[in-house]
Amino acid sequence: MKPAPFTYHRPAGLDEALDVLAQVGADGKVLAGGQSLLPLLSMRLASPAHLVDINRVPGLDVVEVTPDVVRVGALVRHSDLLHHSGARTAQPMLGRALEHVAHATIRNRGTTVGSICHADPAAEMPAVTVLLGGTLVARSIQGERRIPAEELFAGPLESTLRPDELAVAMEWPVVVPGELSAVVEVSRRHGDYAVCGVAARLLLEPDGAVRSARAAYVSMGLTPPVLDLGESVAGQRVQDVDWAVVGAAAADQLDPEGDIHASADYRRHLAGVLTRRAFEEAR
Repeated sequence: MKPAPFTYHRPAGLDEALDVLAQVGADGKVLAGGQSLLPLLSMRLASPAHLVDINRVPGLDVVEVTPDVVRVGALVRHSDLLHHSGARTAQPMLGRALEHVAHATIRNRGTTVGSICHADPAAEMPAVTVLLGGTLVARSIQGERRIPAEELFAGPLESTLRPDELAVAMEWPVVVPGELSAVVEVSRRHGDYAVCGVAARLLLEPDGAVRSARAAYVSMGLTPPVLDLGESVAGQRVQDVDWAVVGAAAADQLDPEGDIHASADYRRHLAGVLTRRAFEEAR
Protein backbone atom coordinates (compact mmCIF):
# COMPACT_ATOMS: atom_id res chain seq x y z
CA MET A 1 0.00 0.00 0.00
CA LYS A 2 1.02 3.61 -0.47
CA PRO A 3 0.60 6.62 1.80
CA ALA A 4 -2.03 9.24 1.05
CA PRO A 5 -0.62 12.38 -0.62
CA PHE A 6 1.14 14.85 1.68
CA THR A 7 3.35 17.93 1.50
CA TYR A 8 6.94 17.14 2.48
CA HIS A 9 8.95 19.63 4.58
CA ARG A 10 12.66 19.24 5.34
CA PRO A 11 13.70 22.08 7.67
CA ALA A 12 17.41 22.75 7.98
CA GLY A 13 17.28 24.11 11.54
CA LEU A 14 15.26 23.98 14.74
CA ASP A 15 13.67 27.40 14.33
CA GLU A 16 12.54 26.51 10.81
CA ALA A 17 11.09 23.22 12.05
CA LEU A 18 9.15 24.99 14.80
CA ASP A 19 7.82 27.56 12.33
CA VAL A 20 6.56 24.78 10.05
CA LEU A 21 4.87 22.97 12.94
CA ALA A 22 3.22 26.20 14.04
CA GLN A 23 1.84 26.67 10.53
CA VAL A 24 0.59 23.13 9.86
CA GLY A 25 -0.66 22.33 13.38
CA ALA A 26 -2.68 19.14 13.70
CA ASP A 27 -2.34 18.49 9.95
CA GLY A 28 1.36 17.67 10.38
CA LYS A 29 3.42 14.69 11.54
CA VAL A 30 7.10 14.72 12.51
CA LEU A 31 9.42 12.22 10.81
CA ALA A 32 12.57 11.19 12.69
CA GLY A 33 13.35 7.47 12.43
CA GLY A 34 10.01 6.60 10.86
CA GLN A 35 9.96 2.99 12.07
CA SER A 36 6.53 3.51 13.66
CA LEU A 37 5.18 6.28 11.44
CA LEU A 38 5.91 4.88 7.99
CA PRO A 39 3.89 1.66 8.47
CA LEU A 40 0.95 3.75 9.67
CA LEU A 41 1.25 5.95 6.58
CA SER A 42 1.48 2.98 4.25
CA MET A 43 -1.62 1.35 5.76
CA ARG A 44 -3.35 4.78 5.79
CA LEU A 45 -4.00 4.50 9.49
CA ALA A 46 -2.46 7.99 9.55
CA SER A 47 -2.97 10.47 6.71
CA PRO A 48 -1.30 13.77 7.61
CA ALA A 49 -1.42 16.59 5.09
CA HIS A 50 2.16 17.55 5.97
CA LEU A 51 5.23 15.49 6.86
CA VAL A 52 7.99 17.38 8.69
CA ASP A 53 11.34 15.59 8.34
CA ILE A 54 13.69 16.75 11.13
CA ASN A 55 16.71 14.64 10.13
CA ARG A 56 18.66 17.68 8.90
CA VAL A 57 18.12 19.65 12.11
CA PRO A 58 21.54 19.89 13.83
CA GLY A 59 22.08 19.22 17.52
CA LEU A 60 19.31 16.65 17.99
CA ASP A 61 21.53 13.55 17.65
CA VAL A 62 23.49 14.01 20.88
CA VAL A 63 23.60 11.87 24.04
CA GLU A 64 24.62 13.88 27.11
CA VAL A 65 25.44 12.37 30.50
CA THR A 66 25.56 14.75 33.46
CA PRO A 67 25.82 13.99 37.19
CA ASP A 68 22.00 14.17 37.36
CA VAL A 69 20.50 13.00 34.05
CA VAL A 70 20.97 11.15 30.80
CA ARG A 71 19.70 13.47 28.06
CA VAL A 72 18.99 11.98 24.64
CA GLY A 73 18.21 14.08 21.58
CA ALA A 74 15.29 13.44 19.26
CA LEU A 75 17.48 12.00 16.48
CA VAL A 76 19.49 9.57 18.62
CA ARG A 77 18.92 6.06 17.23
CA HIS A 78 18.10 3.16 19.53
CA SER A 79 21.36 1.44 18.57
CA ASP A 80 23.45 4.52 19.38
CA LEU A 81 21.93 4.79 22.85
CA LEU A 82 22.14 1.03 23.39
CA HIS A 83 25.90 1.07 22.74
CA HIS A 84 26.65 4.36 24.52
CA SER A 85 28.81 3.23 27.43
CA GLY A 86 28.32 6.44 29.39
CA ALA A 87 24.53 6.23 29.22
CA ARG A 88 24.49 2.52 30.12
CA THR A 89 26.66 3.19 33.15
CA ALA A 90 24.68 6.24 34.25
CA GLN A 91 21.28 4.51 33.92
CA PRO A 92 21.59 0.77 33.18
CA MET A 93 17.85 0.24 32.74
CA LEU A 94 17.97 2.09 29.41
CA GLY A 95 20.30 -0.46 27.86
CA ARG A 96 18.41 -3.37 29.40
CA ALA A 97 15.17 -2.15 27.82
CA LEU A 98 16.68 -1.29 24.43
CA GLU A 99 17.97 -4.84 24.04
CA HIS A 100 14.32 -5.89 23.75
CA VAL A 101 13.28 -3.25 21.20
CA ALA A 102 12.41 -4.88 17.86
CA HIS A 103 15.32 -6.04 15.66
CA ALA A 104 18.79 -4.64 15.08
CA THR A 105 17.84 -3.21 11.68
CA ILE A 106 14.94 -1.29 13.24
CA ARG A 107 17.10 -0.11 16.15
CA ASN A 108 19.63 1.22 13.64
CA ARG A 109 17.05 3.66 12.27
CA GLY A 110 14.36 4.10 14.91
CA THR A 111 14.76 6.84 17.51
CA THR A 112 14.25 6.39 21.24
CA VAL A 113 12.47 9.72 21.70
CA GLY A 114 10.24 8.95 18.73
CA SER A 115 9.31 5.58 20.22
CA ILE A 116 8.33 7.26 23.48
CA CYS A 117 6.28 9.97 21.77
CA HIS A 118 4.52 7.32 19.67
CA ALA A 119 2.97 6.30 23.02
CA ASP A 120 2.46 2.64 22.16
CA PRO A 121 1.65 0.74 25.38
CA ALA A 122 3.15 -2.37 23.72
CA ALA A 123 6.57 -0.69 23.46
CA GLU A 124 9.30 -0.94 26.07
CA MET A 125 10.59 2.62 26.30
CA PRO A 126 7.33 4.31 27.43
CA ALA A 127 7.04 1.89 30.37
CA VAL A 128 10.68 2.36 31.37
CA THR A 129 10.37 6.13 31.08
CA VAL A 130 7.39 6.27 33.44
CA LEU A 131 9.09 3.92 35.91
CA LEU A 132 12.27 6.02 36.00
CA GLY A 133 10.40 9.33 36.19
CA GLY A 134 11.76 10.72 32.93
CA THR A 135 11.00 14.15 31.50
CA LEU A 136 10.27 15.01 27.87
CA VAL A 137 11.64 18.34 26.66
CA ALA A 138 9.39 19.92 24.02
CA ARG A 139 9.87 23.12 22.02
CA SER A 140 7.51 25.35 20.08
CA ILE A 141 7.66 28.93 18.86
CA GLN A 142 6.21 29.84 22.26
CA GLY A 143 9.20 28.38 24.12
CA GLU A 144 10.17 25.23 26.00
CA ARG A 145 7.88 22.91 27.94
CA ARG A 146 9.00 20.05 30.19
CA ILE A 147 6.52 17.17 30.46
CA PRO A 148 6.91 14.60 33.27
CA ALA A 149 6.52 11.04 32.01
CA GLU A 150 3.46 10.41 34.20
CA GLU A 151 1.71 13.25 32.33
CA LEU A 152 2.89 12.32 28.84
CA PHE A 153 0.71 9.35 27.87
CA ALA A 154 -2.96 10.09 27.29
CA GLY A 155 -3.94 6.76 25.70
CA PRO A 156 -2.86 4.26 23.04
CA LEU A 157 -0.78 6.11 20.44
CA GLU A 158 -1.78 9.41 22.06
CA SER A 159 0.53 11.74 23.95
CA THR A 160 0.00 15.15 25.52
CA LEU A 161 2.38 16.84 23.07
CA ARG A 162 0.66 19.72 21.33
CA PRO A 163 0.53 19.65 17.51
CA ASP A 164 2.85 22.68 17.30
CA GLU A 165 5.46 21.15 19.64
CA LEU A 166 8.58 19.23 18.73
CA ALA A 167 10.02 16.74 21.22
CA VAL A 168 13.69 17.71 21.22
CA ALA A 169 15.02 15.47 24.01
CA MET A 170 14.23 12.98 26.75
CA GLU A 171 15.86 13.07 30.18
CA TRP A 172 16.10 10.23 32.69
CA PRO A 173 17.63 10.46 36.18
CA VAL A 174 20.93 8.66 36.66
CA VAL A 175 21.18 5.57 38.83
CA VAL A 176 21.41 6.17 42.57
CA PRO A 177 23.32 4.11 45.17
CA GLY A 178 21.40 0.95 46.00
CA GLU A 179 19.38 0.96 42.76
CA LEU A 180 18.96 -2.35 40.94
CA SER A 181 16.91 -3.03 37.81
CA ALA A 182 15.92 -5.59 35.20
CA VAL A 183 13.71 -5.80 32.12
CA VAL A 184 12.14 -9.09 31.02
CA GLU A 185 9.42 -9.96 28.53
CA VAL A 186 7.73 -12.74 26.60
CA SER A 187 6.96 -12.38 22.89
CA ARG A 188 5.67 -14.80 20.28
CA ARG A 189 8.91 -14.40 18.31
CA HIS A 190 12.14 -12.60 19.05
CA GLY A 191 11.73 -8.95 18.10
CA ASP A 192 7.92 -9.00 18.13
CA TYR A 193 5.93 -6.79 20.45
CA ALA A 194 5.80 -8.32 23.91
CA VAL A 195 2.75 -10.30 24.99
CA CYS A 196 3.78 -9.04 28.42
CA GLY A 197 6.86 -7.22 29.61
CA VAL A 198 8.05 -6.06 33.04
CA ALA A 199 10.58 -3.42 34.02
CA ALA A 200 11.51 -3.76 37.70
CA ARG A 201 13.33 -1.21 39.87
CA LEU A 202 14.62 -1.93 43.37
CA LEU A 203 16.04 0.60 45.82
CA LEU A 204 18.01 -0.85 48.73
CA GLU A 205 19.22 0.57 52.01
CA PRO A 206 22.99 0.37 52.70
CA ASP A 207 22.41 -2.79 54.76
CA GLY A 208 20.61 -4.53 51.85
CA ALA A 209 17.07 -3.99 53.14
CA VAL A 210 14.40 -3.17 50.54
CA ARG A 211 13.42 0.51 50.55
CA SER A 212 11.32 0.51 47.36
CA ALA A 213 10.11 -2.02 44.78
CA ARG A 214 8.24 -0.74 41.73
CA ALA A 215 7.45 -2.24 38.34
CA ALA A 216 6.12 -0.97 35.01
CA TYR A 217 4.34 -3.15 32.47
CA VAL A 218 4.33 -3.51 28.70
CA SER A 219 1.17 -4.59 26.79
CA MET A 220 -0.87 -4.56 29.99
CA GLY A 221 -3.03 -1.45 29.63
CA LEU A 222 -4.01 1.53 27.51
CA THR A 223 -1.02 3.36 28.99
CA PRO A 224 1.95 1.76 30.82
CA PRO A 225 0.77 0.71 34.32
CA VAL A 226 3.23 1.27 37.18
CA LEU A 227 2.78 -0.59 40.47
CA ASP A 228 4.31 0.15 43.86
CA LEU A 229 5.00 -3.34 45.20
CA GLY A 230 7.23 -2.42 48.10
CA GLU A 231 4.70 -2.18 50.94
CA SER A 232 4.76 -5.89 51.82
CA VAL A 233 8.54 -6.29 51.47
CA ALA A 234 9.91 -2.97 52.74
CA GLY A 235 12.53 -3.54 55.41
CA GLN A 236 13.19 -7.15 54.45
CA ARG A 237 16.67 -8.08 53.32
CA VAL A 238 16.60 -8.43 49.56
CA GLN A 239 17.99 -11.98 49.75
CA ASP A 240 15.05 -13.05 51.94
CA VAL A 241 12.14 -11.68 49.90
CA ASP A 242 9.76 -14.22 48.35
CA TRP A 243 9.35 -12.56 44.97
CA ALA A 244 6.69 -15.10 43.92
CA VAL A 245 4.39 -13.48 46.49
CA VAL A 246 5.19 -10.06 45.03
CA GLY A 247 4.44 -11.39 41.53
CA ALA A 248 1.07 -12.73 42.67
CA ALA A 249 0.25 -9.36 44.25
CA ALA A 250 1.11 -7.61 40.98
CA ALA A 251 -1.10 -9.96 38.94
CA ASP A 252 -4.02 -9.23 41.27
CA GLN A 253 -3.70 -5.49 40.64
CA LEU A 254 -3.49 -5.61 36.83
CA ASP A 255 -6.47 -5.63 34.48
CA PRO A 256 -5.19 -6.37 30.95
CA GLU A 257 -7.30 -6.83 27.86
CA GLY A 258 -7.29 -9.92 25.68
CA ASP A 259 -6.63 -9.84 21.95
CA ILE A 260 -5.62 -12.17 19.10
CA HIS A 261 -2.21 -12.70 20.71
CA ALA A 262 -3.21 -13.61 24.27
CA SER A 263 -6.23 -13.78 26.55
CA ALA A 264 -6.53 -11.42 29.50
CA ASP A 265 -6.06 -14.34 31.92
CA TYR A 266 -2.86 -15.45 30.18
CA ARG A 267 -1.45 -11.92 30.24
CA ARG A 268 -2.27 -11.63 33.94
CA HIS A 269 -0.55 -14.95 34.61
CA LEU A 270 2.51 -13.83 32.64
CA ALA A 271 2.62 -10.58 34.60
CA GLY A 272 2.90 -12.48 37.85
CA VAL A 273 5.59 -14.83 36.57
CA LEU A 274 7.60 -12.07 34.90
CA THR A 275 7.35 -9.77 37.92
CA ARG A 276 8.96 -12.48 40.05
CA ARG A 277 11.56 -13.14 37.37
CA ALA A 278 12.38 -9.44 36.90
CA PHE A 279 12.95 -8.76 40.60
CA GLU A 280 14.99 -11.92 41.00
CA GLU A 281 17.14 -10.88 38.03
CA ALA A 282 17.54 -7.38 39.49
CA ARG A 283 18.60 -8.90 42.83
